[in-house]
Amino acid sequence: MTDSPEYLKKRAFFDSLLTIYGRKPVLEALQDHSLPVHKLHLADSNRKDQLISRIEQLAADRDIEVAHWDRKGLSRISKNARQDQGVALDLALPKYGSADRFLQENSGAHYELLALDGITNPQNLGMIIRSACAGGIDGILLPKKGCAQIDPLVIKASVGTLFKTPILRCDQLGATLAKFSEHGARVCALSSHAKDTLGTLDASTATIFVLGNETHGVSPAVAKSCTHRIRIPMQNDVESLNVAVTAALISFRHQF
Repeated sequence: MTDSPEYLKKRAFFDSLLTIYGRKPVLEALQDHSLPVHKLHLADSNRKDQLISRIEQLAADRDIEVAHWDRKGLSRISKNARQDQGVALDLALPKYGSADRFLQENSGAHYELLALDGITNPQNLGMIIRSACAGGIDGILLPKKGCAQIDPLVIKASVGTLFKTPILRCDQLGATLAKFSEHGARVCALSSHAKDTLGTLDASTATIFVLGNETHGVSPAVAKSCTHRIRIPMQNDVESLNVAVTAALISFRHQF
């Protein structure tokens, strides 16, 4: 049965897998022994150059399972045949999952989430994850397209906090936010033109804070699913803050 404990446990494990690809990113991940690696995938057509040999040696040293594929098989794993360079790596991240699963398990509960709409800078994404973890945010909604994705640059910028922060994947952020709203969550877009401020927002309701693109802010498609607009008061005619700084202010708003 699809709702058996065994099935749910297996599904949760596969939801936690993050696949990165490319020879240099995979090599860097294998060199970082703090990363929980599940499986290495290699294309049979790979030439035994220095990088491939080093990748295979690191996998052997760490006793990591290696799966060999033809090019089509490897591209199904990486989902990026143009850039995978015949190499992919599964990381088993305990806090990595789906937005739908979080909603099922927390409907009616109190939580605070960050939702990322078009955050394209890996450094910003890593710093957002770090601030959310330190400030006690309950999770980060990260769409599968349109944002920077978890890669070695993001992992490095998060300084290890990626493994302690629930990353909740979704296909379409706007549709996902609408689902959360239907279940009683307040969805707040950060806008410099909003009337209400972050400090006036009460903490009694499950809330999602939507952080927009570094240049263009919250996209029109996502804005349609937002139920509230809030701003962070600023002085001296400063119009906006770096998105990672904004995430930090939100994450620590209850700490002082």
